[in-house]
Amino acid sequence: MAIIAESSMKVVEDVSHVSPPPGSVPTTSLSLAFFDLQFLGSSPFQRLFFYEFPHPSSYFMQTTLPSLKSSLSLALQRFFPYAGNLVFPPPPQIPYILYTDGDSVPFFVNESTADFSHLVGHHPRHFHEFQPLLPKLPPAVPPLDGMQKKPLMAVQVTLFPDQGVSIGVSFIHVAGDGRTLAHFMKSWASLHRSQVDFDEPLPDFDSRGSIEDPLGLASIFLNQKWSFEDLSNNPIEKFQVTYNIKRSQVEFLKDRVKKSCISETEMEAIRISTFVVTCAYMWVSLIKLQASPADDLSDELSHFLFAVDCRRHLKLPSTYFGNCTIARTVASKRSELIGEDGFLAAAKAIGREVMEIDKGPLKGAETSPDIFRTEHPPIMVSASPKFRLYGVDFGWGRPRKTEVASLGSLGALFMFSIAEGREEEDGIEFGLALAPHELGSFNAIFDSGLLE
Repeated sequence: MAIIAESSMKVVEDVSHVSPPPGSVPTTSLSLAFFDLQFLGSSPFQRLFFYEFPHPSSYFMQTTLPSLKSSLSLALQRFFPYAGNLVFPPPPQIPYILYTDGDSVPFFVNESTADFSHLVGHHPRHFHEFQPLLPKLPPAVPPLDGMQKKPLMAVQVTLFPDQGVSIGVSFIHVAGDGRTLAHFMKSWASLHRSQVDFDEPLPDFDSRGSIEDPLGLASIFLNQKWSFEDLSNNPIEKFQVTYNIKRSQVEFLKDRVKKSCISETEMEAIRISTFVVTCAYMWVSLIKLQASPADDLSDELSHFLFAVDCRRHLKLPSTYFGNCTIARTVASKRSELIGEDGFLAAAKAIGREVMEIDKGPLKGAETSPDIFRTEHPPIMVSASPKFRLYGVDFGWGRPRKTEVASLGSLGALFMFSIAEGREEEDGIEFGLALAPHELGSFNAIFDSGLLE
């Protein structure tokens, strides 16, 4: 039975505020593209990075903290919107991001008595054990002249004396997607390592004005008043667990799909990638977890939702700052997914949808919010192995672990995170939050299908 590890937290430095160097960034406003507007109703996104740091807190405070703040300041000079605010003007005007000289990111430094090795493990850890490591975003500024401002980012460093350090980031998704956050974190880490050189490319702000909206998605997303909080208002005790699929197992899953294709034509119509086969495996495993012998699943559909990065499709640079993803969903009968060939059905459904993206990444985007109004909300995947988050190295080595810390807050919804494997090239790491009674069952389901 999973347990909650006891710990305490103390403040070792009063909250500070880190800004870009004074006068380095002029007052700048950024309009929101329709990609950004789809996240107006979403709760803050939270990610944790854990690093081994076998030194006392006093050593960190004296030798590391000053350079960590100065490098963050330089990173914010380049990624200035994160230090700014989301501004809500009176309707019908559209919200926008505003940076004014002196705007800043709140920066917290705490010390924890928690067991660092426990938190970075793959075993179940209670969702609430991560919460003290995450910064709280300041409240929205009361309206002035009809304009309300909402801060976009906060950072917290937590020290585990003689064990390690964690960096927690909370940010409003409207400012940027996972690729943008990864770019920011790698840039900050690069500046901290070198203190002079900047190894990462600069973010692109100029392409924002070239994004067209042929489907009128801005209006649709502005009017969709839902959020994950609306869908998960039933709190459930959950534990976060990490699962790995090794490179050899990825190849095993790919071979299963290839051998099941009855012709070259069928194989050419399916993208058989690492993302496709591993997400299909997780989708089927979760459907099997939900199913019971008494269920009549003959015609009931299960939906799987994943995000498509549209930068390449829209000929935008990979360094584009902001959101540039759109949701795509696939459906399959639940009865097929729990059957003997459920993995193959899931992989082919996702693989065909991925191939369709090249014909138009925005196809069906105008109806994507409707999927959350169905009786069974979709199973979702967050993040991407392409972010290479285990490459965020501040000079202390690769992260010991990185976690999407908000997975356990989604109530009965199932969302899993995906990342590159830390220990093995081409391996895949999944983060998942499960209720206590689901842990044993899911472990058995997950392990049974990976026997080579």
